[in-house]
Amino acid sequence: MDHTAVLARPGYAPSWRVYVRLAKLDIYDYYLATPLLLAMLLPGEPLGADGWAVLGLFLVGGVAMFAGLCSFDDVTGYRDGSDAANYGPDAPARRLARKPLITGALGEAQAVRFAWSAIAVQFACWGLALAVAPHRPWWAVTATGLCLFAGFQYSWWLRLSYRGWQEFLLAAYGWVFVLAPYGLVTGRADGFALVLGLVFGLGPLLFGVYSNVNDIAGDRAVGRRTVAVLAPPAGNALFVAALSLVEAALLVLPAQLGAAPRWFAALAVPVIVLRAGQFTLGLVAGSREILRARRLGIHTHRVCTALLIAACLLNGGAA
Repeated sequence: MDHTAVLARPGYAPSWRVYVRLAKLDIYDYYLATPLLLAMLLPGEPLGADGWAVLGLFLVGGVAMFAGLCSFDDVTGYRDGSDAANYGPDAPARRLARKPLITGALGEAQAVRFAWSAIAVQFACWGLALAVAPHRPWWAVTATGLCLFAGFQYSWWLRLSYRGWQEFLLAAYGWVFVLAPYGLVTGRADGFALVLGLVFGLGPLLFGVYSNVNDIAGDRAVGRRTVAVLAPPAGNALFVAALSLVEAALLVLPAQLGAAPRWFAALAVPVIVLRAGQFTLGLVAGSREILRARRLGIHTHRVCTALLIAACLLNGGAA
């Protein structure tokens, strides 16, 4: 099909499914913060209308943020050629379809308009969440504000992910999605709540770093400074191992220090085992199945979130 001709045809309007693919709505792992928040909050005092509003507005704003972020990321990747390198014509059709600019299903101007519309929705939702929140601790307000701007600038304007901030941002978005609304609803985030938020944020990072290994050639060609690009393979493997050990420590040590229930470490054993399997599959010599390791990382994050929710329910919330 001549996609250029299709886009030039008068009255042509892409299907809503094209925008779903552009927004990467099938990757919902950050949005799992909402069921986790419900498990952290509901076993305690009942939520008021303002608390429910904060959670709902943060979820809608978060979906809008990533719709804009992913759209801008695709436009940037389309312009600099990195997506063409990482999603070449030999990519499986289902994987290639996730890049509608490359397949020609969507025009660049349409993608940019959609991205700005999504970011406007995010600003409106999170601004309203701050306005109606029952509490406004300075750190929650600051984190929300920083995430508002660091979201769409992941690969647009400042292009933070190109300047060495990618790995930090992948975790920070998850931390903000849990801890900021929790703080706006309760006025605090310490002890077990802090542990839950930190563990949750590491999940997306620990499948993102495997994607970076797969994308080294394309990222290096356009100057995207990830650890996978900057470090030798052994150094990057040590970096990923260190992140995995940090997650394991957050799952094991808080119970020993009184910041989590004593049984929390035992509940988290499956996550540690899956993470070890992911590292072996993706980065141990003789295996190096990077994309399979990435998929296992996604499943591990979902298993981990389910166990965090179970821990909250068993504990009677995050307090």
